[in-house]
Amino acid sequence: MRTTILGKSGLNVSRIAFGTWQIGGDWGEFDEDTAVAAIRHARELGVNFFDTAQAYGFGKSEALLGRALRAELNRDRDSLVIATKGGINPGGERPRDARGAMLRDGVEQSLRALDLDHIDLYQVHWPDPDTPAEETAAALQELVDEGKIRHIGVSNYHAAQLADFDLTRPVETLQPPYHLFRRAIENDPLPYCREQNIGVLVYSPLGSGLLTGALTPGTTFPPDDWRSQSSAFRGEQLRRNLAAVDELTEFAAGKGASVSQLAIAWTLAKPGVHVAIVGARRPANIESSVAAADLELSAEDLAEIERIAARGVPVDGASPEGIA
Repeated sequence: MRTTILGKSGLNVSRIAFGTWQIGGDWGEFDEDTAVAAIRHARELGVNFFDTAQAYGFGKSEALLGRALRAELNRDRDSLVIATKGGINPGGERPRDARGAMLRDGVEQSLRALDLDHIDLYQVHWPDPDTPAEETAAALQELVDEGKIRHIGVSNYHAAQLADFDLTRPVETLQPPYHLFRRAIENDPLPYCREQNIGVLVYSPLGSGLLTGALTPGTTFPPDDWRSQSSAFRGEQLRRNLAAVDELTEFAAGKGASVSQLAIAWTLAKPGVHVAIVGARRPANIESSVAAADLELSAEDLAEIERIAARGVPVDGASPEGIA
């Protein structure tokens, strides 16, 4: 597994991070023991970076991650980089809440759920327009000073929000959505992150399933899967994007790869992107994603991939507050 230094954080992490959104309950039912096996298999394959969040099942995914990695966490804590997120309350009166007291309480809850004495990377899940960045940054710095968290990141921030945060305490990492059909970060905030050496770990590199080759225009999702409510997974938008995926699948096959591997390798080839976060509910699924880190794409390959993807329709991602 290839590794990289995650920007100014200095963390040495695998270029593939294991994400746990899919084991929080928002993607339908899953078998916990199989999910634990997938996490452990990712570690066997060289993944040392694991990303979760308090909001993924209100601590459920954090607890499952801690359980899956318990033996190594007890034996060699520094061999693993554990990242989580806080500062939101889906369904609450204030869905985005990055006030100091909220963050402190969130860190304490995450430490208990993960059963850890410190978190390597703590991220503000979404920007909170009602809390000054100075308060958020100062509260997180206090938690660093106390040894409860080691590094500070944010998720879903734009450049102006990053700069505002930086006035009090430099942001070390950013976690934005990024895939072939969702490329807004190339204009903002990726250039700012490159200038400021902010580590970028992108989520949804497979478009929440759009770029796996597993969907068809007739695919439906159970009511407890958030995609059942998303416009990106129905109608003409879905049909056009899946037609582009069919072409990408053919191109990937010519390189001895799957379309999902091609999509992940494309994100990792972008300047300023350090890590791609992928999820898996089964051990076999993570093997394919890990292999993508070794897929080399030439300038000509990248140009052809983008030409094909341009035939699709840009999509927006999900948010904790609602579905677009």
